[in-house]
Amino acid sequence: MPAPTLFTPTALGSLSLRNRIVMSPMTRSRCEEANAPNDLMAEYYGQRAGAGLIVTEGTSPAPNGTGYPRTPGLWSARQVDGWRKVTGAVHARGGSIFVQLMHTGRVGHPANLPSGGAVMAPSAVAAAGEIYTDALGMQAYPVPQAMTEAGIRSTIEEYAQAARNAMAAGFDGVELHGANGYLIEQFLNPEANRRTDAWGASVDGRIRFAIEVARATAGAIGAGRVGIRLSPYGVHPGMGSTAARDETFTALLAELAGTGIQYLHVQEPSAVGAPEVPASVKRALRASWPRTFIVAGGFDRSTAEAALAEDRGDLVAFGRAFLANPDLVSRLERGLALNEPDPSTFYTLGAKGYTDYPTAA
Repeated sequence: MPAPTLFTPTALGSLSLRNRIVMSPMTRSRCEEANAPNDLMAEYYGQRAGAGLIVTEGTSPAPNGTGYPRTPGLWSARQVDGWRKVTGAVHARGGSIFVQLMHTGRVGHPANLPSGGAVMAPSAVAAAGEIYTDALGMQAYPVPQAMTEAGIRSTIEEYAQAARNAMAAGFDGVELHGANGYLIEQFLNPEANRRTDAWGASVDGRIRFAIEVARATAGAIGAGRVGIRLSPYGVHPGMGSTAARDETFTALLAELAGTGIQYLHVQEPSAVGAPEVPASVKRALRASWPRTFIVAGGFDRSTAEAALAEDRGDLVAFGRAFLANPDLVSRLERGLALNEPDPSTFYTLGAKGYTDYPTAA
């Protein structure tokens, strides 16, 4: 049997995908009011519905997880209504779409949170560096509140409720964001998680939050509608490699596989300047996952086709290329040149650099 190509249809659990190209989750900061998606966002995602699967920008399950300005949520009826426009636009063009649930944890600032929100994390340890706020400009990351046992339990339920809200909004599923130094990864990393209770102190304790979130989300909407994104060798501020890294992710993947969730989405951090992940580690991650495996990290058509041919993944995710090329799938298939994205418009308001990139003739 010939190896699959990027343009070969496939299945994601019970979902039929028109091709093996995934649009990666990418923050775009276009929510102008109440952290709710708007008509412009529906146009943006609808333009890119040629992807086999779209994964949305990071979307907070609760006010406390909204660390950045103008990012969407999934805790209110208004937000559900806004996302319903987005999913309708994608489905009308024959696409499939998952929402990425991203709780930023300590990677945030009070000036970016909705009323009543608080910056929270496994431990009262600030992230390194600064974060942009609309109100105050660049600000140092604050020391977060250490989560209580009750707070942890409440946050897990917020993920589950956000997943239910996602189904009400018409999504095909949800992706849990367990990479990039956000809350799930904060629990995994002993530099950020200095707890001495059952949610820290050991590998089993540090992976517990990720597992409980996956179980709760799967229980809410069905495991076949849930995926998770990880980046085991990521080097986000304060989340550097540790001696327990390989042991942690080996244990984590074994437990996650047992939850029955559908896919593992692995981001290669070398695409954003981190050291190259050893080939042996990549093979081990692939071999350890029993269902759909998505690879991400600086792919073009030739390297993506090679990844599929060598069975390094079932689907391949593209990020920045999708920002500037709403018709990326067609361009890749036809071998056409790509538009270059304009970084100055990545996180601004309005259509410029968002919905105004031209399609190929």
